[in-house]
Amino acid sequence: MHSKLKLRGSPTTFSQVGGLSGIGFALVILLANHLIFVPAGLPNTGAGLGEVTAFFDAEADAVALGSAFIPAAWVLATVFGASAVAAARRSEHDRGEAWALIGFGGILLQNVNVAAVSAIRLALSRTGVDEGTAGLWALHDALFGLNGTFLALALVGLSVAGTRARLLRPWQAVLGYVAAALQFASATLTPWVVEYGGVFGLIGLSGWLIWVAWLILYGVALLRAAPEQPLGRPVVERSSRDRAHGKVR
Repeated sequence: MHSKLKLRGSPTTFSQVGGLSGIGFALVILLANHLIFVPAGLPNTGAGLGEVTAFFDAEADAVALGSAFIPAAWVLATVFGASAVAAARRSEHDRGEAWALIGFGGILLQNVNVAAVSAIRLALSRTGVDEGTAGLWALHDALFGLNGTFLALALVGLSVAGTRARLLRPWQAVLGYVAAALQFASATLTPWVVEYGGVFGLIGLSGWLIWVAWLILYGVALLRAAPEQPLGRPVVERSSRDRAHGKVR
């Protein structure tokens, strides 16, 4: 009973904060996309101008509501990425690697890119049909498709770092690599996704769904992670005799 009470009273670690942020990020983007934007009829990449203008004229409130969740998603994603870097820093320091920083860079870049995408959606929902609508939607589609590059960086970097730091199991890392491959392929095929949509668009969607599942798994791994020792302060082992005499071996 005493140990349980002690566990409940233990301070929250940064890894736990990051784990909750990763899970929260996944839930927020699921909520915004699949409970707001998709039911409202957000046009797919490559949709015709008539469909686009009809949606943004009729669903300005849905766009505003969905966009209201995005700032929270950016905050949660940033905390999650920083926590993953912190959890892997000893492992990466010992190896002279920076995979976690590569992954964190991908998260920051996708935050910036999605900010541009969200701003274009809000602009389209607040303006009428004019000569600039087609250009704005084409820019939206291009940014949305190319965002897969940044997600691939995040997935690969944090999967490698998490595996080597023993945060992730090998199969969880493989899930990240599969999502990264799909996202990178979708980004590479952006011109054709914008032009034809259809099966090309399913590549990115599949990668995105796996990315969300990977986020939740990574968040759970961070919640379970033990606090790391500070760099430059090695763990000191003491024998029972040393402890009795107050000496360190």
